Amino acid sequence: MLNHSDDAPVNRFHLVRHGAHDEFGQLLSGRAGQSRLSEAGLLQARKLADWASRANASTVQASPRKRTQETAAIIAQAQGLPVETVNALDEVDFGAWNGRDFAELEEDPLWHEWNSRRASAITPGGEQMADAVTRVTAHLERAGEVPGIAPAMIVTHCDIIRGVIAHYLGLSLDNMLRFDIDPGSVSTVDIGHGHARIIRINEVPA
Repeated sequence: MLNHSDDAPVNRFHLVRHGAHDEFGQLLSGRAGQSRLSEAGLLQARKLADWASRANASTVQASPRKRTQETAAIIAQAQGLPVETVNALDEVDFGAWNGRDFAELEEDPLWHEWNSRRASAITPGGEQMADAVTRVTAHLERAGEVPGIAPAMIVTHCDIIRGVIAHYLGLSLDNMLRFDIDPGSVSTVDIGHGHARIIRINEVPA
């Protein structure tokens, strides 16, 4: 719930999708993925570190997954900052789909329903998209109450970032797949004064 006080500071959060990894495009890694960053992913992380320096990042937070931790470590080391692991930034819990091959998922009618009706569809034994968005936005809004936390690099996952952006734009989660969030990209949201404003979506540092 956004703080509606005019005294609430405006905080800038850079939502970073982790770099590419060896399972990318083949498996729904979800919470099962243990793959390390690929060479392409390491290069993306180094470019993100340069970008963070120009953005004067003061905080680096990350999901507990290996691919986000590795990306965040490269960003943080370049800034001389620690990485704060935040469970609320974790990947969507896809339940029985965690770690499944995308080719296999294409045979599952529930998978197609999930991708067309994110606002209401369920995962097999996992969480709904709305619940994932609620935990992440609650974290961002609580974090904004901590002095000096922003600008913050928030290293998380594709669908998490899509869901957060859709939420703050006032879009139904059914529409969250209408824009891309690429590996190694940055999307930025300012939160404060009871409002949120999207500054950028899916910027990939050159």
